[in-house]
Amino acid sequence: MDDFAQLRQRLEQERAALAEQSADREDAVRPVALDQSRVGRLSRMDAMQMQAMAEAAQRRRRERLRRIAAALQRIAAGEYGACLSCEEPIAAKRLESDPALTLCIACAASGD
Repeated sequence: MDDFAQLRQRLEQERAALAEQSADREDAVRPVALDQSRVGRLSRMDAMQMQAMAEAAQRRRRERLRRIAAALQRIAAGEYGACLSCEEPIAAKRLESDPALTLCIACAASGD
Protein backbone atom coordinates (compact mmCIF):
# COMPACT_ATOMS: atom_id res chain seq x y z
CA MET A 1 0.00 0.00 0.00
CA ASP A 2 1.51 3.30 -1.03
CA ASP A 3 -0.88 5.48 1.00
CA PHE A 4 0.77 5.21 4.42
CA ALA A 5 0.74 9.01 4.76
CA GLN A 6 -3.05 9.00 5.11
CA LEU A 7 -2.92 6.14 7.58
CA ARG A 8 -0.22 7.92 9.59
CA GLN A 9 -2.43 11.03 9.68
CA ARG A 10 -5.39 8.95 10.91
CA LEU A 11 -3.21 7.38 13.61
CA GLU A 12 -1.93 10.78 14.76
CA GLN A 13 -5.47 12.20 14.87
CA GLU A 14 -6.73 9.22 16.87
CA ARG A 15 -3.76 9.52 19.24
CA ALA A 16 -4.57 13.19 19.86
CA ALA A 17 -8.25 12.46 20.43
CA LEU A 18 -7.50 9.63 22.87
CA ALA A 19 -5.01 11.76 24.79
CA GLU A 20 -7.63 14.50 25.08
CA GLN A 21 -10.25 12.00 26.28
CA SER A 22 -7.84 10.65 28.88
CA ALA A 23 -7.16 14.13 30.23
CA ASP A 24 -10.88 14.98 30.31
CA ARG A 25 -11.74 11.86 32.30
CA GLU A 26 -8.95 11.93 34.91
CA ASP A 27 -11.35 12.93 37.69
CA ALA A 28 -13.60 9.93 36.95
CA VAL A 29 -10.90 7.48 38.08
CA ARG A 30 -10.08 9.22 41.36
CA PRO A 31 -10.87 7.21 44.52
CA VAL A 32 -14.41 7.47 45.85
CA ALA A 33 -14.71 9.29 49.19
CA LEU A 34 -15.35 7.09 52.23
CA ASP A 35 -17.35 9.71 54.11
CA GLN A 36 -20.77 8.04 54.48
CA SER A 37 -22.17 11.09 56.24
CA ARG A 38 -21.97 12.95 52.92
CA VAL A 39 -22.72 10.09 50.53
CA GLY A 40 -25.13 7.24 51.19
CA ARG A 41 -24.03 3.61 50.83
CA LEU A 42 -25.94 3.01 47.60
CA SER A 43 -24.70 6.25 46.07
CA ARG A 44 -21.15 5.29 47.05
CA MET A 45 -21.57 1.83 45.50
CA ASP A 46 -22.86 3.46 42.31
CA ALA A 47 -19.89 5.86 42.34
CA MET A 48 -17.50 2.93 42.82
CA GLN A 49 -19.07 1.10 39.87
CA MET A 50 -18.75 4.21 37.71
CA GLN A 51 -15.13 4.55 38.83
CA ALA A 52 -14.40 0.92 37.86
CA MET A 53 -15.97 1.48 34.44
CA ALA A 54 -13.92 4.66 33.97
CA GLU A 55 -10.74 2.80 34.95
CA ALA A 56 -11.50 0.04 32.41
CA ALA A 57 -12.09 2.63 29.70
CA GLN A 58 -8.83 4.36 30.66
CA ARG A 59 -6.95 1.03 30.37
CA ARG A 60 -8.43 0.48 26.90
CA ARG A 61 -7.40 4.00 25.85
CA ARG A 62 -3.84 3.44 27.13
CA GLU A 63 -3.59 0.13 25.25
CA ARG A 64 -4.89 1.72 22.07
CA LEU A 65 -2.39 4.59 22.48
CA ARG A 66 0.40 2.03 22.88
CA ARG A 67 -0.67 0.25 19.68
CA ILE A 68 -0.89 3.56 17.80
CA ALA A 69 2.59 4.59 18.97
CA ALA A 70 3.98 1.24 17.82
CA ALA A 71 2.34 1.64 14.40
CA LEU A 72 3.78 5.15 14.03
CA GLN A 73 7.23 3.79 14.94
CA ARG A 74 6.87 1.08 12.28
CA ILE A 75 5.92 3.73 9.71
CA ALA A 76 8.97 5.83 10.65
CA ALA A 77 11.23 2.77 10.44
CA GLY A 78 9.82 1.73 7.06
CA GLU A 79 8.48 -1.53 8.51
CA TYR A 80 4.78 -0.67 8.44
CA GLY A 81 2.33 -2.90 6.62
CA ALA A 82 4.21 -6.17 7.15
CA CYS A 83 2.80 -8.86 9.43
CA LEU A 84 4.87 -9.10 12.61
CA SER A 85 4.47 -12.87 12.60
CA CYS A 86 4.99 -14.06 9.01
CA GLU A 87 6.37 -10.80 7.53
CA GLU A 88 3.92 -10.98 4.61
CA PRO A 89 2.13 -7.75 3.63
CA ILE A 90 -1.05 -6.98 5.54
CA ALA A 91 -3.98 -6.39 3.18
CA ALA A 92 -4.64 -2.72 2.45
CA LYS A 93 -8.34 -3.05 3.35
CA ARG A 94 -7.36 -4.55 6.70
CA LEU A 95 -5.03 -1.63 7.46
CA GLU A 96 -7.69 0.84 6.34
CA SER A 97 -10.13 -0.65 8.86
CA ASP A 98 -7.55 -0.42 11.67
CA PRO A 99 -4.19 1.19 10.87
CA ALA A 100 -2.68 -0.12 14.12
CA LEU A 101 -3.05 -3.79 13.20
CA THR A 102 0.11 -5.89 13.36
CA LEU A 103 -0.96 -9.22 11.88
CA CYS A 104 -2.23 -10.37 8.50
CA ILE A 105 -5.62 -12.08 8.45
CA ALA A 106 -4.10 -15.59 8.32
CA CYS A 107 -1.87 -15.04 11.36
CA ALA A 108 -4.66 -13.28 13.28
CA ALA A 109 -7.01 -16.19 12.58
CA SER A 110 -4.45 -18.77 13.65
CA GLY A 111 -3.66 -16.89 16.87
CA ASP A 112 0.02 -16.22 16.05
